[in-house]
Amino acid sequence: MSVVEIRKANVNDSALILGFITELARYEKAESEVIATESDIRSSLFSSSSTTSALICTLNSEPIGYAVYFFNYSTWLGKHGLYLEDLYISPDNRGAGTGTAVLKHLAKIALSNNCGRFEWSVLDWNEPAINFYQTIGAKPQSEWVGYRLTGKALEQFANS
Repeated sequence: MSVVEIRKANVNDSALILGFITELARYEKAESEVIATESDIRSSLFSSSSTTSALICTLNSEPIGYAVYFFNYSTWLGKHGLYLEDLYISPDNRGAGTGTAVLKHLAKIALSNNCGRFEWSVLDWNEPAINFYQTIGAKPQSEWVGYRLTGKALEQFANS
């Protein structure tokens, strides 16, 4: 019998999380964009000032995935929301309900924190994920377009 467990990540998971981040980036055809180091993960996720949390998903005590999330805020709802930055389950362990278990765990965290929303983004070509999200009742938000400033563009704008 397989046992799936979801636990709060700790600083000792930094290398494991970075490994999963790299696997996720490889799946998303963007491995070269990962510049984070184990030290970056350790200091950004596990410092006393961090506003981000992580979970580790295990199957029979073996790590098979992770999630990273943080709380945002909706002015229209007057409530916080939970934003899922990353959810990754290793390919050999997909389809067994582990992704659903992680999402349910996060939904419970959102409800226990009186969040009005639980949100995430998905690449438009990731049909398996899109189909999965729709089976749990999630709806795409087509009226909003995400924008991003990063790297040199962020620096140039901030300093202009």
